Amino acid sequence: MLGHMTEDPQARQLARLAALIADETRAACLLALLDGRAWTAGELARHAGVAASTVSEHLGKLVAGGLLTEERQGRHRYVRLTDARVAHLIEDLAAQLTPDRAQRPRNLRESSAGSAMARGRTCYDHLAGRLGIAVTDALTSRQLLRQDTGFALTDAGLAWFAATGISLDRKGRRPLARACLDWTERRPHLAGVAGAALCRHALDAGWCVRIGSERAVKVTPAGEEALEGLLGIPGPTLR
Repeated sequence: MLGHMTEDPQARQLARLAALIADETRAACLLALLDGRAWTAGELARHAGVAASTVSEHLGKLVAGGLLTEERQGRHRYVRLTDARVAHLIEDLAAQLTPDRAQRPRNLRESSAGSAMARGRTCYDHLAGRLGIAVTDALTSRQLLRQDTGFALTDAGLAWFAATGISLDRKGRRPLARACLDWTERRPHLAGVAGAALCRHALDAGWCVRIGSERAVKVTPAGEEALEGLLGIPGPTLR
């Protein structure tokens, strides 16, 4: 019957989820939290350019909606993305955006930050940007990773991770390898257990360092040497 409201519970839940994200302040907080770290309400308020009381109300809705989890340490309240599935949802949505040519950087600092994010960044707990794509392409060209039937590590890929000293936790439900659509490169990069382990190793071993307060990362000289030796990625392409 025309005009009849749907009783589909999934449709109702999907609409609620979309409404949660469909707010500029909440969207800014979710994008910031893609760095995988816990942020305080004050930090997110400064990032979003709103009052602390305003962002606190928004964070409460995101926690209640299951997109964020809350941790308290003394007087401080920290929030982080609930899990990798939420991170993938936000990153996949961001990848659908059409670049607005009229939206130009307002100043040199903003332009530099945008360039750094496009060059290399973390997407929740794995590498993204041109760095993430370069690593994914190198793994694929060396037949360590397959993309033809969905992302999957080959036997040689599993051996490569072991030989490199990167342990893979295969006990949980998270897929070993997963494609994540890169919102700046518009191509998939490696996520999942393998992507997270590789990113963690790159940061712990000093191959990459975080720059600024955003998600941007920079490959160090030691990282250039390691990635060229292990995957054949020319150092200059990572700068």
